[in-house]
Amino acid sequence: MAIERGAHTRGRMARAMAGAEAIEIKATIPDRQIEEALKRYKLTLSNDEERYIYFFDTPKLDLLGAGIIVRARRVVGDEHDSTVKFRPVEPSSVGEQWRKYRDFKVEADASEKGLVKSASFSMPAQKGLIKRVAVGKRPIRQLLTPEQEKFIEQTAKRGIDFDTLVVLGPLRAHRWRFEDPGCPWPITAELWIREDSDRMMEMSIKAPAAQAAAAVGGFMAFLAEVGAERDNEQQTKTRWALSYYAAQHAKGAGKARSAGAKAGGPAAKQRAGAPEAGAKSAASKTTAKAAPKTGKKTAKKTAKKTAKKTAKKAAAGRRSASRRVTR
Repeated sequence: MAIERGAHTRGRMARAMAGAEAIEIKATIPDRQIEEALKRYKLTLSNDEERYIYFFDTPKLDLLGAGIIVRARRVVGDEHDSTVKFRPVEPSSVGEQWRKYRDFKVEADASEKGLVKSASFSMPAQKGLIKRVAVGKRPIRQLLTPEQEKFIEQTAKRGIDFDTLVVLGPLRAHRWRFEDPGCPWPITAELWIREDSDRMMEMSIKAPAAQAAAAVGGFMAFLAEVGAERDNEQQTKTRWALSYYAAQHAKGAGKARSAGAKAGGPAAKQRAGAPEAGAKSAASKTTAKAAPKTGKKTAKKTAKKTAKKTAKKAAAGRRSASRRVTR
């Protein structure tokens, strides 16, 4: 097997990896081979780690366009977290002070399309907070810690206007970690499923920066050996998910604007772009429906009291008349 090598290839991967602590090599599995992969490695919904992933961006995906990803993960039976990620990033532009945090990392993401470096900073999220943010009961900003906000400001040289962000998702994800005798690195498989039932499966390995060249070549050779076909439509999971949910959000906003225009009221227009307003509107409708029932109950009670009083007066009148006749 011929592999290009020589003086001109010396240090090529080391230069590409400069500043990164580790490398993650990813490959998407074509949809027609997903069932085969699940069966081969005995990956089922009973031995997976189930997650729900929410993204936060503007309706036009301005953050993604600027290389910024903001997401939250709700892991069933485990810790929830929020993540800020910059991709691509030049590691030398990232401050050293962030490396003291356990869940901060600078990595290289490699695929058959090339290599790009990223910096991500995750922090735990309080149980229940992600759901409350998703339905508009809490602002998106509360998902990030002050440290994460400062990381954004220092790395992007600007802050984020959280009032312009919307919730995109959730996306259901299943994650497995397993080993294969033919691959010296543990393998992670992730299956992402959108609400339209479209799915994407990705297999990946992680290795220290010093093993980058061997890991890239070895993992791609392993995939070829097990018969994994090249996915000609390969794209990042994040872009695949965000593009869909942004389009769905635009459709929903368009319908709400149309309804608002027909009704001629500003309230409908506000609901089109604000999940909080939609939640409040639903609560208002519930209250409104409950009000007539309360009125009916009160009316019935009043009627009963009035009838009793009338009956008492009538009875008293009859007794008085009887006494007068007797006399």
